[in-house]
Amino acid sequence: MSVSLSTPLQLPCGATLNNRIAKAAMSEGLADAAGHSTSRLETLYAQWARSGAGLLISGNFQVDSLHIERAANVVITDEGGDYQLKRLAAAGTSNGTQFWVQLSHTGRQVDASINPRPLAPSVVEIEAFRGVGANFSTPVAMTEHQIITAINQFSYAADSVQRAGFTGIELQAAHGYLISQFLSPRTNQRMDNWGGSLENRAKFLFEIIKAVRAKVGPKFPIGIKLNASDFIKGGFSHAGCIQLVKMLNDTSVDLIELSGGSLEQPKVVGVSIRDEGEPINLSQLKREAYFVDFARAIRETSKIPIMVTGGFRNVGEMTDALSRGDLDVIGLARPFAADPEIPLRILSGEISRVPSPETTMDVRHTHPWNGIQIERMSTGLLPDLRIAGETAVTSFLQSEAEKLEALAAHRLVARA
Repeated sequence: MSVSLSTPLQLPCGATLNNRIAKAAMSEGLADAAGHSTSRLETLYAQWARSGAGLLISGNFQVDSLHIERAANVVITDEGGDYQLKRLAAAGTSNGTQFWVQLSHTGRQVDASINPRPLAPSVVEIEAFRGVGANFSTPVAMTEHQIITAINQFSYAADSVQRAGFTGIELQAAHGYLISQFLSPRTNQRMDNWGGSLENRAKFLFEIIKAVRAKVGPKFPIGIKLNASDFIKGGFSHAGCIQLVKMLNDTSVDLIELSGGSLEQPKVVGVSIRDEGEPINLSQLKREAYFVDFARAIRETSKIPIMVTGGFRNVGEMTDALSRGDLDVIGLARPFAADPEIPLRILSGEISRVPSPETTMDVRHTHPWNGIQIERMSTGLLPDLRIAGETAVTSFLQSEAEKLEALAAHRLVARA
């Protein structure tokens, strides 16, 4: 059967995506100081629900209030935010759209101002961004009890998400967050049955899958975001990913999203800071969305549908990747911050290439620029592509500082 961007996809659990374009996760930073959803998140996702995407995936919704990627993340640890979650789910599914929550635990990847003693598989410090503003503390190696607690946190959050009305979840096992830290031999140096062989390093992920499935039942979609490679010497490799996917074939996972890199190696935005640890040829470097080259071998191994996110801009390349059978779903992230109706424009044939304003700015400005556009959309405004990178950085840093102050004040009150 010929597959196009408009072809529906039925997942193993029976749920159907209306087409092959997905909005991949982007951090929103729009929760209140308690970590609850807000009307601004509802406005944002109501707009994206009209985008024509077959699937929307939220940014990092955290399962532990002490391990958040940034202030103003949504946190799901108790029933306190259930009403707000229901309103958000209603907004994001308002056009019959599949709306999944990405569940995450940062592990060591949390700023010291938020958590000076973060948990991680092993005592391995983050080596990225030293001297440029980021501040990460030395992590504390998790005990067996803390590992079990984290597994239960994921299953509790998944149950809350399902009850709220979202249509699926995605486990964040990429980009250097806690599950990814367990998978990597570089950050998981444990000598017990949670470390060592890939089977042991993957045990944390497999126990989470089992616990989540027990909560949500057989028909609720469970996705996983994996690194096709960490692109760091000694990290989770492409070969390791292929082996892991073979193991995942025997689970009830419905979709595997492939990306790459971490804070130490932000490959998802095309940047290399450290030794790659993977051979990359010139043709891969020259073409966009080169994660596809890594995905091809994984797709040949996987019995589970594959989504690839990172660098897709040319519609012809998206169509070719689908028709070759390299993947099943195209993941777009930054283009949704530049144009909230991008899937409609692609599927109607209006455009042959999606907006790529990041190509005209310093890579250090890209994340703040996208953040400011998301802030605009959360107030009902459209993105403003005229905003300069330097201007976005100033506004974004001021906004982040205010959110951090609000979080600190909330914690003081909660402790009183």
